[in-house]
Amino acid sequence: MTLTEGRLVRTDRVDGCAPAPPAHPRPDGKDRYTISEVAALTGLSAHTLRWYERIGLLPDVDRSHTGQRRFSNKDLDWLGFVGKLRLTGMPVAHMVRYAELVRAGEETFEERQELLESTRRDVLDRIEELQDTVAVLDLKIGIYADARKASERV
Repeated sequence: MTLTEGRLVRTDRVDGCAPAPPAHPRPDGKDRYTISEVAALTGLSAHTLRWYERIGLLPDVDRSHTGQRRFSNKDLDWLGFVGKLRLTGMPVAHMVRYAELVRAGEETFEERQELLESTRRDVLDRIEELQDTVAVLDLKIGIYADARKASERV
Protein backbone atom coordinates (compact mmCIF):
# COMPACT_ATOMS: atom_id res chain seq x y z
CA MET A 1 0.00 0.00 0.00
CA THR A 2 1.11 3.50 -0.68
CA LEU A 3 -0.51 6.71 0.42
CA THR A 4 -1.37 8.96 -2.48
CA GLU A 5 -3.02 12.27 -1.65
CA GLY A 6 -4.59 10.84 1.47
CA ARG A 7 -5.83 7.66 -0.22
CA LEU A 8 -4.35 4.25 0.38
CA VAL A 9 -3.55 2.65 -2.95
CA ARG A 10 -2.60 -0.99 -3.35
CA THR A 11 0.80 -1.65 -4.80
CA ASP A 12 1.74 -5.08 -6.05
CA ARG A 13 4.38 -6.82 -4.00
CA VAL A 14 6.35 -9.83 -5.04
CA ASP A 15 5.93 -11.56 -1.68
CA GLY A 16 2.14 -11.26 -1.83
CA CYS A 17 2.02 -9.78 1.68
CA ALA A 18 0.59 -6.41 0.78
CA PRO A 19 -2.46 -5.62 2.88
CA ALA A 20 -5.79 -5.40 1.13
CA PRO A 21 -7.02 -1.93 0.19
CA PRO A 22 -9.45 -0.34 2.62
CA ALA A 23 -12.96 -1.62 2.19
CA HIS A 24 -15.60 0.95 1.45
CA PRO A 25 -19.24 0.33 2.28
CA ARG A 26 -20.18 1.19 -1.31
CA PRO A 27 -18.32 0.80 -4.61
CA ASP A 28 -16.98 3.85 -6.42
CA GLY A 29 -19.71 5.41 -8.51
CA LYS A 30 -22.37 4.51 -5.95
CA ASP A 31 -20.48 6.13 -3.09
CA ARG A 32 -22.75 8.91 -1.94
CA TYR A 33 -22.88 9.10 1.85
CA THR A 34 -24.88 11.51 3.97
CA ILE A 35 -23.19 13.43 6.74
CA SER A 36 -24.79 11.15 9.34
CA GLU A 37 -23.47 8.07 7.53
CA VAL A 38 -19.96 9.54 7.41
CA ALA A 39 -20.20 10.46 11.08
CA ALA A 40 -21.13 6.85 11.89
CA LEU A 41 -18.36 5.44 9.66
CA THR A 42 -15.59 7.75 10.93
CA GLY A 43 -16.58 8.43 14.52
CA LEU A 44 -16.48 12.16 13.79
CA SER A 45 -19.48 14.27 14.64
CA ALA A 46 -21.50 16.03 11.95
CA HIS A 47 -20.40 19.28 13.59
CA THR A 48 -16.72 18.32 13.17
CA LEU A 49 -17.28 17.33 9.53
CA ARG A 50 -18.93 20.69 8.81
CA TRP A 51 -16.08 22.47 10.61
CA TYR A 52 -13.47 20.55 8.59
CA GLU A 53 -15.24 21.69 5.43
CA ARG A 54 -15.54 25.29 6.63
CA ILE A 55 -11.81 25.62 7.45
CA GLY A 56 -10.70 23.97 4.21
CA LEU A 57 -9.55 20.67 5.67
CA LEU A 58 -12.26 18.77 3.80
CA PRO A 59 -12.66 20.55 0.50
CA ASP A 60 -15.08 20.12 -2.36
CA VAL A 61 -17.74 17.97 -0.72
CA ASP A 62 -20.35 17.28 -3.36
CA ARG A 63 -23.93 18.43 -2.78
CA SER A 64 -27.24 16.92 -3.82
CA HIS A 65 -29.79 18.93 -5.78
CA THR A 66 -31.31 19.92 -2.41
CA GLY A 67 -27.96 21.11 -1.04
CA GLN A 68 -27.25 18.14 1.23
CA ARG A 69 -23.65 17.03 1.48
CA ARG A 70 -22.84 13.82 -0.39
CA PHE A 71 -19.50 12.36 0.62
CA SER A 72 -17.55 9.94 -1.59
CA ASN A 73 -15.12 7.11 -0.93
CA LYS A 74 -12.35 9.60 -1.74
CA ASP A 75 -13.67 11.80 1.08
CA LEU A 76 -13.66 8.80 3.45
CA ASP A 77 -10.05 8.06 2.49
CA TRP A 78 -9.08 11.69 3.07
CA LEU A 79 -10.80 11.69 6.47
CA GLY A 80 -8.88 8.52 7.36
CA PHE A 81 -5.62 10.29 6.52
CA VAL A 82 -6.66 13.39 8.47
CA GLY A 83 -7.36 11.09 11.43
CA LYS A 84 -3.80 9.78 11.21
CA LEU A 85 -2.47 13.34 11.07
CA ARG A 86 -4.52 14.17 14.17
CA LEU A 87 -2.95 11.20 15.97
CA THR A 88 0.49 12.61 15.21
CA GLY A 89 -0.40 15.76 17.09
CA MET A 90 -0.08 17.87 13.96
CA PRO A 91 -1.70 21.27 14.55
CA VAL A 92 -4.92 21.87 12.63
CA ALA A 93 -3.34 24.85 10.88
CA HIS A 94 -0.65 22.53 9.47
CA MET A 95 -3.28 20.02 8.36
CA VAL A 96 -5.16 22.80 6.57
CA ARG A 97 -1.90 23.95 4.96
CA TYR A 98 -1.24 20.40 3.79
CA ALA A 99 -4.77 20.22 2.29
CA GLU A 100 -4.15 23.53 0.50
CA LEU A 101 -0.89 22.18 -0.90
CA VAL A 102 -2.61 19.03 -2.14
CA ARG A 103 -5.20 21.12 -3.95
CA ALA A 104 -2.42 23.28 -5.45
CA GLY A 105 -1.03 20.31 -7.35
CA GLU A 106 2.19 18.51 -8.08
CA GLU A 107 4.40 21.59 -7.83
CA THR A 108 3.91 21.42 -4.04
CA PHE A 109 5.30 17.89 -3.58
CA GLU A 110 8.51 19.14 -1.95
CA GLU A 111 6.69 21.35 0.57
CA ARG A 112 4.24 18.55 1.39
CA GLN A 113 7.12 16.13 1.90
CA GLU A 114 8.89 18.60 4.21
CA LEU A 115 5.73 19.08 6.27
CA LEU A 116 5.24 15.32 6.64
CA GLU A 117 8.92 14.73 7.43
CA SER A 118 8.80 17.39 10.15
CA THR A 119 5.70 15.74 11.60
CA ARG A 120 7.41 12.35 11.45
CA ARG A 121 10.38 13.73 13.41
CA ASP A 122 7.99 15.11 16.03
CA VAL A 123 6.26 11.73 16.31
CA LEU A 124 9.59 9.91 16.70
CA ASP A 125 10.60 12.36 19.44
CA ARG A 126 7.30 11.69 21.22
CA ILE A 127 7.80 7.93 20.87
CA GLU A 128 11.25 8.27 22.46
CA GLU A 129 9.76 10.29 25.33
CA LEU A 130 7.05 7.68 25.82
CA GLN A 131 9.61 4.86 25.79
CA ASP A 132 11.56 6.69 28.51
CA THR A 133 8.32 7.08 30.46
CA VAL A 134 7.56 3.36 30.13
CA ALA A 135 11.05 2.58 31.41
CA VAL A 136 10.44 4.73 34.49
CA LEU A 137 7.08 3.07 35.06
CA ASP A 138 8.65 -0.39 34.70
CA LEU A 139 11.28 0.57 37.26
CA LYS A 140 8.65 1.76 39.74
CA ILE A 141 6.48 -1.32 39.15
CA GLY A 142 9.52 -3.49 39.80
CA ILE A 143 10.26 -1.65 43.04
CA TYR A 144 6.70 -2.25 44.26
CA ALA A 145 6.77 -5.90 43.19
CA ASP A 146 10.09 -6.44 45.00
CA ALA A 147 8.82 -4.66 48.12
CA ARG A 148 5.69 -6.81 48.15
CA LYS A 149 7.72 -10.01 47.76
CA ALA A 150 10.02 -8.91 50.60
CA SER A 151 7.09 -8.18 52.90
CA GLU A 152 5.54 -11.60 52.10
CA ARG A 153 8.75 -13.35 53.22
CA VAL A 154 8.66 -11.70 56.64
